[in-house]
Parts: sequence; C-alpha cells; structure tokens
Amino acid sequence: MQREWNTPSEKRSVTLALIIAAETFFASVLTAVLYWKDKRAAREKARRIPEKTLLLASLLGGWPGGYLAGQKLRHKTSKLSYRIQFVIAAVIHVISVAGILWWGIR
Repeated sequence: MQREWNTPSEKRSVTLALIIAAETFFASVLTAVLYWKDKRAAREKARRIPEKTLLLASLLGGWPGGYLAGQKLRHKTSKLSYRIQFVIAAVIHVISVAGILWWGIR
C-alpha cells in the first residue's frame, strides 16, 4: 500500500528525515570504527588518529557512534577538553539537522 502525501512539503520532509537518518547511521558506524582503531593504536603505542578527525566525524553525524564507542571502549571518556568539544560538535549537528528539517518542510 502506497502512502498518499497531503502536500509536497510533507513528502520532502519525510525524504529529508530518511536521508539524514541514513547518513547519521553510516557516519556513526564510521566514527565507532575510528574510535576502535584509535583505542587500539593507543594500546600498541602506534600512530593515533588525530582528535580533530574524531571530532569532525562526530560533527558530520557520527556523534551517536562516537558516544557509544567511547563508553564501550572507555576511550576519550576522561579527557574533559575532548568531551566538551565532542558535546559542542553533537549540539551543532543536532541544530543543523533541525534547521534542515525545519526549512525542508517550508
């Protein structure tokens, strides 16, 4: 059964929401992998992934994966300066998504 849309903006907003959800999922998986690789490099005293890279991945939608990986791996959880930057990146992403959805339905 195919859904009938009341307005073109309703269809556009649902499409935008699905695209954002998919992008956030894939960005989260990528960010979680980056956290895992960085944690492994830290244990092996190998070359690390720069914090700027982890924060950029979080800003681009990977913050849920970064948060979950950080908690599970106990990685980057005690460094307060990083956690503050991480929260700022997550808030910027959430505000951006809200703005995109808001203007997408207009």
